[in-house]
Amino acid sequence: MEKLIDFINENSLGSLKENVSFKTLTTYKTGGIARLVVFPKDVDSLKDIVKYIKENKIPFKVFGNGSNILASDNDYNGVIIKLTSLSNLEFKDGKVEVEAGYNFALLSNNMSKKGYSGLEFGCGIPATVGGAVYMNAGAYLGDISSVLDKVLILDENLEFKTLEKKDLNYSYRHSIFMEKNWIILKAYLTLEKSDKDEIIDLIEDRKRRRIASQPLEYPSAGSVFRNPKDMYAGKLIENCNLKGYTHGGGEISEKHANFIVNKGGATSSDIKFLMDLAQKEVKEKYNIDLHREQELFNWE
Repeated sequence: MEKLIDFINENSLGSLKENVSFKTLTTYKTGGIARLVVFPKDVDSLKDIVKYIKENKIPFKVFGNGSNILASDNDYNGVIIKLTSLSNLEFKDGKVEVEAGYNFALLSNNMSKKGYSGLEFGCGIPATVGGAVYMNAGAYLGDISSVLDKVLILDENLEFKTLEKKDLNYSYRHSIFMEKNWIILKAYLTLEKSDKDEIIDLIEDRKRRRIASQPLEYPSAGSVFRNPKDMYAGKLIENCNLKGYTHGGGEISEKHANFIVNKGGATSSDIKFLMDLAQKEVKEKYNIDLHREQELFNWE
């Protein structure tokens, strides 16, 4: 790892931090220690860093805001790559070119305030653009695939490629990126000009509804499970009398049963226990398999 650190510093490829807690890297605010976190300064620097990492067989993972990840309590003797510096934005006549590190909620709000429609659903999603594209983030029956045209990626052979939306295998909370070792670098979107006041009113209404129905006052990673067809995961969990169930510092939220929250001092194991419990109880009561929206990272 020391040689990688020297390589990054000597070639001015970006900044880095050693021994970083996943509590600062994920919205659950739980987890062990990451040996190294790297912030590449641009896409070419990212390519050089990943090339070195692969040649030297060093474990690595690309993180966005960590808003959809449960990192285990184990330490991670590898590299977390954060694309925070990849945050350039170009916008003209509804056409958006935005790098993967840009804050998705900020993008959604900014475009809406300009009177462009298509990203209203994203104003409460605490992801990066790259994370949103990766998981086809969505809410209120909208998702990013509905406005996405194409993406720029770094593929497994360290080649830059542009892929059209039709090639990305999008479905509900799913994309081809979940099966490929590709790094999302930039998204190209098309938005429609619309009535700015109507857009803002819609966003404000949804914001009030989120505050009323979701436990935003506690650390979480949003909805834990995908909704089964024509059903709501939260309702199924609630019907199993698990709303408000606690384990350690974790809780299946009293406000919304498809949220697991860190009430204070929770471990990742506490959160995982509650995930497993909800799946088990819903399976036993309804014979329905709940599928996580969230990714488990660094679990044995």
